Amino acid sequence: MSIENRIQKAAIDGLKHLYSFDANENNVQVLKTKREFQGHYTIAVFPFLKHTRKSPEATATELGDYLKANEAAVESYNVIKGFLNITVSSQCWSQLLGQIDSDPAYGIKTPAPDADTVMVEFSSPNTNKPLHLGHVRNNLLGIALSNIIKANGHNVIKTNIVNDRGIHICKSMLAWLKYGNGETPESSHKKGDHLIGDYYVEFDKHYKAEVVGLMQKGMSKEEAEANAPLMKEAHQMLVKWEAGDKEVRDLWHKMNEWVYAGFDETYKALGVTFDKIYYESDTYLVGKAEVLKGLEQGIFYRKDDGSVWADLTDAGLDNKLLLRADGTSVYMTQDIGTAKMRFNDFKIDKMVYVVGNEQNYHFQVLSILLDRLGFRWGKDLVHFSYGMVELPEGKMKSREGTVVDADDLVEKMIATAKEASSDRLEGCSREEADEIARIVGLGALKYFILKVDATKNMTFNPKESIDFNGNTGPFIQYTYARIRSVLRKAAGQGIDITRPLDHGVTLSAKEEGLVQMLSEFAGVVMQAGTDYSPSTVANYIYDLVKEYNQFYHDFSILREENEALRTFRLVLSANVCKIIKLGMGLLGIEVPERM
Repeated sequence: MSIENRIQKAAIDGLKHLYSFDANENNVQVLKTKREFQGHYTIAVFPFLKHTRKSPEATATELGDYLKANEAAVESYNVIKGFLNITVSSQCWSQLLGQIDSDPAYGIKTPAPDADTVMVEFSSPNTNKPLHLGHVRNNLLGIALSNIIKANGHNVIKTNIVNDRGIHICKSMLAWLKYGNGETPESSHKKGDHLIGDYYVEFDKHYKAEVVGLMQKGMSKEEAEANAPLMKEAHQMLVKWEAGDKEVRDLWHKMNEWVYAGFDETYKALGVTFDKIYYESDTYLVGKAEVLKGLEQGIFYRKDDGSVWADLTDAGLDNKLLLRADGTSVYMTQDIGTAKMRFNDFKIDKMVYVVGNEQNYHFQVLSILLDRLGFRWGKDLVHFSYGMVELPEGKMKSREGTVVDADDLVEKMIATAKEASSDRLEGCSREEADEIARIVGLGALKYFILKVDATKNMTFNPKESIDFNGNTGPFIQYTYARIRSVLRKAAGQGIDITRPLDHGVTLSAKEEGLVQMLSEFAGVVMQAGTDYSPSTVANYIYDLVKEYNQFYHDFSILREENEALRTFRLVLSANVCKIIKLGMGLLGIEVPERM
């Protein structure tokens, strides 16, 4: 039982004993004492006053006396107005550290065989362009969220839906046919996803030129965009693709394979893996069948032009197109088909979609449609909606080729990390220096993105993220490596930190506070899972590291003459190290043993 729970239980018993008040866990809140006050935990007694019929100060004092007499963890207390501030004994904190030390995966739950299954969808790339900075945020959030949900005791299936069909794919294919001269990844020495992305930009360049030409001939912009020959050809190619035209399909297969090989390299660099990958080219027909089934059941309706719609006005929304007049499907139809395939493949208890906030309406509609079609988890699906990520110089535009490429970004981050940490890498072999630079560079990128509340738009500043001071990945990684160095020195001196702690040692407030922070990790992981909030873990780890560095600056560890206290500080340091690694691991971030 945690110290908070012990105090809470004793307080409930005290309220019953002193005032015949049958309190419960909801009535008695045990909170961490604010820094400006003395104590470890605080209970606000105001909710009890109608039962005690006494002043806040008198109630807090009487309850404090009861706790001190009946709960061994309580060493002393003080009262400020209606707040009872409780100080926990050093012995109790030492015992708690021993408990934390005995659990290698403290705060992490292992899923039981019968645990709920949560599927997390993330990445969702288009095969007409390489992954960019926006995809990086998506992938990092998806991995972190999956890890956190699993750490809360759920079975997790990481899934990806690849958008490998549609008009945007045809644009790249058509541009390659017209302007590519048979270029391949091998002949151009480009990653396949980069090559195809170049032709997506090429299409847009020629298309815009056609639009300008038609406008000069007297057409409005809308008329010019609809009548541009390139766009008409792209639409004709899409119709041929859906009809199974062999020539179009063969080209599609070839170019997609180039893209997938490129994606795999990027995913590997980012440390991203999936348990199951779906392709919209497989799911859209399933979706069409499901929509037509819903049409027969009266769930949907058909307009005079042959298009199929869902009437959502009873839910306060509008009408939603599901099948176009020419029979082709839209994104919503594809998502319905993907959902059905997933439901058939896995026993899903909850579905989490990691998709940007520009799709909030889409997932509101999808939830309603899946529920009406009979998918039991449809009504409760989670849209993990996140904000956009930009650079200091502004927004990115993939059609114009101004996006920040994920591969270039990773390469730049590693190079910058190597340059910034060159003085720390002296004495390392080239291979070791390269590995540390990789870990630090990627750690900087991942942490900078994940520390921000996912719901907010953010600006990614590569230079700021590499700083070895402040709320950054390298700052945390350096602290981890520093502690590992201390522990190696202790081992070299023959100091055994595996023996039982001496719980009689008197601790400083800083040491007690660090143990208290370590004990909070389990609650942080739980809260991050409940709120779907990787930033909760990131900022907890930063606060822990910041607190430890103050301790490291103010107190001796290896030079401490009191053997029992020296052992305590080493065990404390080892567990700070452990929690850093566990917490950063949940975020998908590695930590270096040396730095």
